[in-house]
Amino acid sequence: MIILDSKTKFSPAASSGYFCVMISFDEFELNNGLQVIVHQDPHSPVVCLNLLYKVGSRNEDPKKTGFAHLFEHLMFGGSENIPDFDTPLQSVGGDNNAFTSLDITNYYCTVPADNVETAFWLESDRMMGLSFDPKVLAVQKKVVVEEFKQRYLNQPYGDVWLKLRPAAYKVHPYRWPTIGMEPSHIEQVTMDDVKDFFYKHYGPNNAILALSGDITLSQAKALAEKWFGPIPAINLPSDEIEGEPIQNGARSISVTAEVPSDTFYQVFHMPGRMAPGYHEVDLFSDLLGRGKSSYLYHDLVKSQELFRSISCYVTGTVDPGLIVISGKLSDKVSLPRAEEVIADLLEGIWVKGIKEKDLERVKNQSEFAVAYSELDVQSKALNLAYSAFLGNTNLVNEELERIKKIRGEDILYQAKEVFNKNRSTTLYYKKAS
Repeated sequence: MIILDSKTKFSPAASSGYFCVMISFDEFELNNGLQVIVHQDPHSPVVCLNLLYKVGSRNEDPKKTGFAHLFEHLMFGGSENIPDFDTPLQSVGGDNNAFTSLDITNYYCTVPADNVETAFWLESDRMMGLSFDPKVLAVQKKVVVEEFKQRYLNQPYGDVWLKLRPAAYKVHPYRWPTIGMEPSHIEQVTMDDVKDFFYKHYGPNNAILALSGDITLSQAKALAEKWFGPIPAINLPSDEIEGEPIQNGARSISVTAEVPSDTFYQVFHMPGRMAPGYHEVDLFSDLLGRGKSSYLYHDLVKSQELFRSISCYVTGTVDPGLIVISGKLSDKVSLPRAEEVIADLLEGIWVKGIKEKDLERVKNQSEFAVAYSELDVQSKALNLAYSAFLGNTNLVNEELERIKKIRGEDILYQAKEVFNKNRSTTLYYKKAS
């Protein structure tokens, strides 16, 4: 075993030659419910403070969608005591960013280790309370609405998920993307709406703070208690979300627009992130559509030249998600024919099985991706926080071993269950003639 520092250990993988990252960490919880995770790396000149809130678009009211993403913007608009979030952070050499998903909203700051308290001060103050400045709300509403229009309505294929999600999901809030159902939901947001959403979701007992870098456990405890300890816990809304009923019939929709080429999208329902079968289906998506060695690319792009490009991936959501096949067609194939050739390819896999060398290839790809993603403090902090969100912080170390034990027959069994035509939704995206 090669020890790079006192906390992070890399063990060589016998099969691939890559390194498996093992992250040591400590955990504690404040009285107000804030979960804190600390990974010390004394050789790093910086510390990343990652604050994950357990709120995404799945937690929104169907009549008021896009709020989680709007809050990603509002949280940079100043808090009760700090009118501008970025300036004090940049003055100590730090930077920051954030993202929203269907399941979480995540904020992260990276600062020189000597200035880590600045990050604690800033993050705790906006958790304590936003400024609720009407001018900030007006500006950010315009920004988000413009983003909605530019990314989802005014570019080729931008509205794919605005159409596919409500076709694939009829009940679950995954039926709208993180941007929301429609711009009017953001345009109509009031300050009362903002306060209501904030006080329901943005509290210490709905957050996970992960620290990675040159910070000790004792430092982390003292700073977390000083800056986050006084923040009261909030009354959390119920997290019970109505599950999506089993789909018992194929669905399809057709769209015609000014796009460069006909494009095919097909999704199938699959297990959620922590459910049995998830990793098998995830590996199968890599076999189908990850890179130029994948089955779909080799057969349908390179050999038969039926597609110009094609991919397969999973949405990776906490609740049951989707495996997605999408591809841009060549001029010599129709959309119905595209669906047929993909079905034929899958049928061939059921008959022939998965070659051991192909399985080893995608496992090695997963191993490399994990190792690469955990070489910097920012990625480590995020991965620790997300593993904790999933219910087991040590998943950051355990998950790759689970993947390495998966057999070809395990993948085939789960894939056959998932690729059920009656549980599919297909979007034919046609170019206007």
